[in-house]
Amino acid sequence: MNQPTKDVLVIGGGQSALAVGYYLRKTNLNYVILDQASQTGGSWPHYWESLRLFSPAQWSSLPGVLMPGGSDYYPSRDDTIRYLEAYEVRYQLPIVRAVMVTEILQRGNEFIVTSSQGEYRSRAIISATGSFQKPYIPDMPGLAEFRGTILHSAQYQTAKLFRGQRVLVVGEGNSGAQILAEVSQVANTTWVTLKEPEFLPDDISGRDLFDYASAAYRAKKDGESYTPPSLGNIVMVPSVQQARQRGVYRSVRPFSEFTTVGVRWPDGKEEAVDTVIFSTGFRPALDHLQPLGVVETDGKVTTHGTKAAKKDGLWLVGYGNWTGFASATLIGVGRSAKQTVSEVTAYLR
Repeated sequence: MNQPTKDVLVIGGGQSALAVGYYLRKTNLNYVILDQASQTGGSWPHYWESLRLFSPAQWSSLPGVLMPGGSDYYPSRDDTIRYLEAYEVRYQLPIVRAVMVTEILQRGNEFIVTSSQGEYRSRAIISATGSFQKPYIPDMPGLAEFRGTILHSAQYQTAKLFRGQRVLVVGEGNSGAQILAEVSQVANTTWVTLKEPEFLPDDISGRDLFDYASAAYRAKKDGESYTPPSLGNIVMVPSVQQARQRGVYRSVRPFSEFTTVGVRWPDGKEEAVDTVIFSTGFRPALDHLQPLGVVETDGKVTTHGTKAAKKDGLWLVGYGNWTGFASATLIGVGRSAKQTVSEVTAYLR
């Protein structure tokens, strides 16, 4: 069923869309948030069961209300989902579920949005679909012939499925470290990384990283020089500290190729493997914008801040630093959302 033309359509229903909704509700604009999921939380309900945030609750919050837990508690996946559910209710955001947006076109001054629930029209679009829908696994030789199990961290839920197996965990970031900490308790594991992983000191949290990065951001904006401390990448949440005590974090450089039953290492040695879990990141989920001709060959959209450079009336929020400093984080997306809504309001005026 076709809908009356809105001032703004927000595509996506995760943390970025909620932050945008928080600021849109303070305007006189007529807007709707279209979420393809059937429940609140965006990507959070799909993450693994034991996930912990890298920053304490006080520094892991969207604009308007703090996540419960204070300055010393690292929220779990389920804590975060409950917080986002309460956030949506608290601010009575107009979210329509489950709406799969397949393409967006522009006719005159209107955007035409084709979806699983009919056609929507709006004068402006804010895309906030994130990247979880597009997990990245490198195309390695022999991958298609491997008879074992290939997983991305986006599909990983619990270690108990791998009990007694031979498992490789690929990726030197926080996700890889947390998944390895858990799987290593029930399986024979090897950590495969491009370079030697770097760990933060135990007394440094994700909050400190954000503060350092914020200082660098402000300095750059003011034309000043600031180099944040080189501290490493992996935050020492409790599960990672415990795994370190067990001697889990010994890494090797990548294997050369897959075989039918395992992998071949650079020295030619072959090894049987049951499962390979890739914690190798994501790509922006922007297929719905392809008809507008704005998606570049690298899969991103050229932006000035969050505004699309090649299409008036289009903004992108929450895809990473190319759409605003720390915009893919709970604490960081608020700044991008606020600026975006200010620009959208001025544009529609």
